Amino acid sequence: MREFVAKREEALRLLKSTGIRESNYCPPLLRLLWRLGLQVPPPHFANFGATAVFAGSFFGISWGLLMWLFFWQGAGMKPTAVVGISAIAGALFGLTMSAYYAYGRKRHALPSWRTLGASGA
Repeated sequence: MREFVAKREEALRLLKSTGIRESNYCPPLLRLLWRLGLQVPPPHFANFGATAVFAGSFFGISWGLLMWLFFWQGAGMKPTAVVGISAIAGALFGLTMSAYYAYGRKRHALPSWRTLGASGA
């Protein structure tokens, strides 16, 4: 746990020095996960696939439930269609967010999470 916290703090210092807004590299949901004890790296340092799955799942489920409650239920939309549309929306959102963070990682020449702190980065 100590090693993770040290890497996380180093990552946050690097991200702050890039000029990226704090709300972008340290969103409230991520802070909640850290408080719950989960060792999740900041999104610019996270694995592309893991970011896509996490962001896509969170968005797809949340958006699908809201759309069902406020629009689709009254329109008589079938549950299979709701799940399918939500899954597609979640996948597109997850891939978009992963690409966004990967672009930021490349643009600011950030080291990988694995090598962070190993060479004084």
